[in-house]
Amino acid sequence: MQSFVCPSCGDTHEGLPTDHGWKLPDVVWDIPESERAKLAKFNSDLCQFGNRFFIRCLLKLQFNEQPDYYGWGVWIEVQEQDFYRYVELYDKDGSGEPPVSGTIANSMPGYPDTLGMPVVVQFQSSTSRPAVLVPTNIGHPLALEQVAGIDNRRYHEILVATGSLGGP
Repeated sequence: MQSFVCPSCGDTHEGLPTDHGWKLPDVVWDIPESERAKLAKFNSDLCQFGNRFFIRCLLKLQFNEQPDYYGWGVWIEVQEQDFYRYVELYDKDGSGEPPVSGTIANSMPGYPDTLGMPVVVQFQSSTSRPAVLVPTNIGHPLALEQVAGIDNRRYHEILVATGSLGGP
């Protein structure tokens, strides 16, 4: 049985990773660490960089050959009013709210360019990150995988692309 050390909690877990996430939006991560906290306000869920607003969300890809899903913990850039509405609902159930538009703020390995790709965000309960839906009409492979799910071969490719697993 394989295991991995979780970069978030530091514990060793059995099996293979079923998620990958970013600590910050790419544009903020690119700021030198010594200046980052001066130029941006952020925690593990929210980020403001000047007049840009970001929410950490979850983009799920269902597994086809095993239970559960692969989760991408991506940052989504949203409009200022949507950001503050999320802050307002942070400790409440926001799943009844209308979805909001945004764009992916991370380059996702194993895919054609995702940075700036349009998405829809649905707020969730206070214990779950907002869900991301990639519109199918843009024809991006990520949208197709979100609809059709991923098989074990594709799961392996994602693990290799994220550095969670060595190549074939």
